[in-house]
Amino acid sequence: MPLRFTLRQLEYFVAVGRAGSIAAAAERVNVSSPSISAAIAQLETEFGIQLFIRQHAQGLSLTPGGRRFLAEAELLLESAEALHELSSDIAEKPRGPINVGCLVTLAPILLAALRRGFEAVCPEARVTQAEANQERLIEMLRRAEIDVAITYDLEIPRDVAFEPLAALPPCAMVSAAHRLAGRSTIALADLADEPMVLLDLPLSREYFLSLFQASDLRPRIAERSRDMAVVRSLVANGYGYALVNIRPRNQQAPDGNALALLRLDGGYRPMTLGLATMRTDRKPRILRAFEDHCRSAIGDDRIPGMVTR
Repeated sequence: MPLRFTLRQLEYFVAVGRAGSIAAAAERVNVSSPSISAAIAQLETEFGIQLFIRQHAQGLSLTPGGRRFLAEAELLLESAEALHELSSDIAEKPRGPINVGCLVTLAPILLAALRRGFEAVCPEARVTQAEANQERLIEMLRRAEIDVAITYDLEIPRDVAFEPLAALPPCAMVSAAHRLAGRSTIALADLADEPMVLLDLPLSREYFLSLFQASDLRPRIAERSRDMAVVRSLVANGYGYALVNIRPRNQQAPDGNALALLRLDGGYRPMTLGLATMRTDRKPRILRAFEDHCRSAIGDDRIPGMVTR
């Protein structure tokens, strides 16, 4: 009997089963909600079973049969992915999909160049990317929404492996018109009484505040933002200084005003840039190839889009 369903339909069904709603699944797999609804309807028609109970207030919930169907569908998709990996090994070249996550503050600077370089050496790779904060990246790894995260060594849980690639020491960012902008280095005590613009992201926030605690200082926080571009613009327009670990080659805020970066004296612990993956004994060939590319492209003396000295 010929099969009248596709792996893509199963993928959409699994996405809905995990997300609990068609809208959330559509965002996750980057297709339209009607396409997902049609795929589920076709599966239910083909197999003659009801997979979901439609609840307008709570979204969708799996029927008992739908839960069993979900488990088998996940196994089938894993087997299909194993065939892709096998064909890649046989062909002796990386191929197939890889989902790359990147910390939201790093993504605008290095992700596109890193991805372009990888696709140049692995033209049969199908790369998708996502940007998020640290907590969300860990969640995405655990839910298999991404294969690898380019991020920092902040609060890495035991079930996640982290490979360090480069150390990023903290710097002070000030307006080019700031009275201290001409220095190459600065002590944190020189800034403690000035207004601070805080990058208010989970874990990053705690890291920067810990630098003051280590020096027995207390910052005077005047502005907060979860968006690095906003932080840069506030600093460039004289609303205060900020602490950062990223030193982009372009020393301008989004509005065109100039910035200056000063190394912090004091031997503070740097953030470590690296790769986070779920701990496993077996990695797909395409993931191993991406990790190899990152090792060649990122180090203490080289980071795409950044100044390292």
